[in-house]
Amino acid sequence: MKPTLIRAAVLSLPFWAISSALAQTTNAASSPLTAPGLPDASLSLIRVIGALALVIGLFLGGVWMVRNWQRAGGQGGRTAKLAILETRSLGNRQAIYVVGYERERFLIASSPGGVNLLSHLATAAEGEPAGGTGGTPAPSFAQALTQVLKQK
Repeated sequence: MKPTLIRAAVLSLPFWAISSALAQTTNAASSPLTAPGLPDASLSLIRVIGALALVIGLFLGGVWMVRNWQRAGGQGGRTAKLAILETRSLGNRQAIYVVGYERERFLIASSPGGVNLLSHLATAAEGEPAGGTGGTPAPSFAQALTQVLKQK
């Protein structure tokens, strides 16, 4: 529609509404000005607020599920098999790691050129996880390094 037609329709609306209202007030001067059959405004407001709260709750629950998907159902209570037991930086983007997988332990070097296996370390004791959180503590970095140097 053109803007002039919209403006003409809007300007003619108040005159029609005023004449209709005047006719009703002269016919029933003692009746209240509420329209029959309209729902209670407070009940409608409560329904709208309840629906909004439900939608916001569903949205926040969905966001929580997406962020915590792995924790909620991804691992199913399994313990991690791979663990970095200790790390030492050697300078500019170079480091040495003691890594455990199940009961095996490895000494690994990392540099800008890549990752290299330096040595296979002693196997963890029976029942001790790779992370060294069992009965006997995991060897410290210094102990693991001296063990590797003694082997060579």
